Amino acid sequence: MTNYLGLDLGTSSLKALIIGEDQRPIASVSVPLTVERPHFGWSEQDPAAWITACETALEQLKAEHGEALAAVAGIGLSGHMHGATLLGADETVLRPCILWNDTRSHQEAAELDDDESRAITGNIVFPGFTAPKLLWVARNEPEIYAKVRRVLLPKDYLRLWLTGEAVSEMSDAAGTAWLDTGRREWSGRMLEKTGLSIDHMPRLVEGTEVSGQLRPELATRFGLTPGIAVAGGGGDNAASACGVGVAEPGTGFLSLGTSGVLFTAVAGYHPVAETALHTFCHAIPGLWHQMGVTLSAAGSVEWLSQLLKEEPAALTGALGEELGEPGRLVFLPYLSGERTPHNDADIRGVFAGLDAGSDRAAMTRAVLEGVAFSMRDCVEAGGGTSPQRLIAVGAGSRSAYWLKLMATVLDTEIALPEAGDFGAAFGAARLGLCAATGEDPKSVMTEPPIARRFTPDRDKADAYAAAYERYCRLYPAVKAAMAG
Repeated sequence: MTNYLGLDLGTSSLKALIIGEDQRPIASVSVPLTVERPHFGWSEQDPAAWITACETALEQLKAEHGEALAAVAGIGLSGHMHGATLLGADETVLRPCILWNDTRSHQEAAELDDDESRAITGNIVFPGFTAPKLLWVARNEPEIYAKVRRVLLPKDYLRLWLTGEAVSEMSDAAGTAWLDTGRREWSGRMLEKTGLSIDHMPRLVEGTEVSGQLRPELATRFGLTPGIAVAGGGGDNAASACGVGVAEPGTGFLSLGTSGVLFTAVAGYHPVAETALHTFCHAIPGLWHQMGVTLSAAGSVEWLSQLLKEEPAALTGALGEELGEPGRLVFLPYLSGERTPHNDADIRGVFAGLDAGSDRAAMTRAVLEGVAFSMRDCVEAGGGTSPQRLIAVGAGSRSAYWLKLMATVLDTEIALPEAGDFGAAFGAARLGLCAATGEDPKSVMTEPPIARRFTPDRDKADAYAAAYERYCRLYPAVKAAMAG
């Protein structure tokens, strides 16, 4: 028996998942984490808490699934992206990690975001990225900045504890604004803009490559085999893509969580930074990915649920499964601003076209359509060509009506996996398998068993295309009204 371990460092929990040679899950553990918000717009975590959580997870696996843990031959890592973990001499942590959803460095991000930066990184420099956070530290905590000897991303700090090696990989590094994303190497020029050099950066590997071996003392402590290969791993979305088999150009996944993500694997490097579409390296060598984000997807349904005091499943279930004509009511899902394609933190949502007959069904339909149209915006930002198919994940994928609507609006097949764990921890375990065995990632990262497939309703495609055009005309009108 040979097994593989995936460790996914999320914002709210650390998950450990063991899979077998057949990739079937054997055991999993989740350990909660907390976020500190000492000031408005700040979001931080103590890196020591990540180590404690990993120790707790491994100890629980050893106690409850010791035989399975002892058979682990490879470990893969996944984690939330963009976090600035600052290390001084002897790899000591200098301050709490500044997380991806921390907005304090908005001014520094605006300063870094110029034509040169976009040409090198392929992306707008967002406040959540790592590089502007270092500028903020330099200006506001100069005594800490002066001690910085290395900057690591969250999962890579976990790797440092596991292996003693300071290493990152391409997909996570692409979210720092320090990577030359097309060349898949650190950019000396982007580092210079934040007063750093290549010496401050970890060594880079591909996600499927061996980044180091498990330290002997940890192997002994947790009942693991000494010298286990630890894979490069991936940022959370790239690892999730590995988990659902998005390993070929033209395939992708649609995540309908609190936010919505449209992730598409691409063979070449074709950035369109001006549209707020992320272009990052994939965790699989030779691939990149484009990622559009809408900030309130299932979050919009949850908001309506609270407003109408009815569970989300009841609201969407009342629509049935047959796709009707587009409603007259139009909804902009900008409850927390919007990322792709507007990069507008100040815009807010709106219902347009309310009348005396607007009931909860009409409002629910409008919310689902508004989010679908926002995902269509992500497709248009990438050039307007839909992926061959999308794997649906997230809480919103429980609505058959919404998936049928998404298939029609996005003009692509939507595949819903059977019940199971195909998230970032599973993708990390697959990356661990590739590193340990040298197997071809495309043969390992296959599509999960599919429960249902949703195809576009060709009879209603023109009606939804016209509804999308109405939706597009609403943003500039609302933007102008809010500015007045």
